[in-house]
Amino acid sequence: MSSAHKRRPSGPLSSQYILGVYVPSAILLVVTALVKSDWIPFVAIIATGLGTWTFFSNQVRKVLKPDVYQEFPLQEKTVLSHNVAIYRFSLPRPTHILGLPIGQHMSIAATLPDQPKEVVRSYTPISSDEDHGYFDLLIKSYPTGNISKYISTLRIGQTMKVKGPKGAMVYTPGLVRHFGMIAGGTGITPMLQIIRAIVRGRPRNGGRDTTKVDLIFANVNFEDILLKDDLDKLVAEDDGFRVYYVLNNPPEKWDGGVGFCTPDMIKTHLPAPAKDIKILICGPPPMVSAMKKATEGLGYEKPKPVSKLADQVFCF
Repeated sequence: MSSAHKRRPSGPLSSQYILGVYVPSAILLVVTALVKSDWIPFVAIIATGLGTWTFFSNQVRKVLKPDVYQEFPLQEKTVLSHNVAIYRFSLPRPTHILGLPIGQHMSIAATLPDQPKEVVRSYTPISSDEDHGYFDLLIKSYPTGNISKYISTLRIGQTMKVKGPKGAMVYTPGLVRHFGMIAGGTGITPMLQIIRAIVRGRPRNGGRDTTKVDLIFANVNFEDILLKDDLDKLVAEDDGFRVYYVLNNPPEKWDGGVGFCTPDMIKTHLPAPAKDIKILICGPPPMVSAMKKATEGLGYEKPKPVSKLADQVFCF
């Protein structure tokens, strides 16, 4: 799947406007002056109108609406395994962005044949507002799933209903000194969104983000580790990010964790309780429940039923 970003033109003096608007307009006016000078006022009006339309139509616009569902067509599907794929949905224009703050998620709705009411689920894209013209969802389809199973049946061009943003987590550089993350399965998606934002904002990339990140990523089998190549690449290029993989059924010569994520693993691989750290948790409900108890037992603040941005332990 192509990862090319569609960038916003830098301004009215960018090469896109000089070559695509100003030069053609000037040539048109010169030719008109040579052929039929009486037409110059009308041609000038037309050129100005087209230039204005081109300028404003190429401006970045946030698409999401928190209270209105909108439909976006499936543009591309990249299959990662028998039940996991990345689904790319198109935004109305190549310059549009989703408008989803880092750390937040959105609602996806569908009317299913065997359900009397519309089914709604929350998902976090693995793309960001750095990506123009589309958004990507990493989805694992379950036999008993509703929305995940529905999305897996979509054909190219078919649409999905989305609204947002929603959620209490909004990441900004300097929010904490150190993140500790615990993810299970597709619970990696909000973590990856935050990790990528932090890495993009490093001083070497022109930013000032020095946040450290340690991630425990738990799965059943090795082949269940989603986006492992992406995570390993981030680890290789960023010395402020580390990953500890945990598997229930590890392969031979496995050097990661074995079994379920334990308090000892948290104590060893994640930052100790402090005012300037935050623990993020996302995964299947039983795992989230177990991690809440484990973190509380290790001296972190007791997780609340509904997490708020100020909480030391935040559950998506």
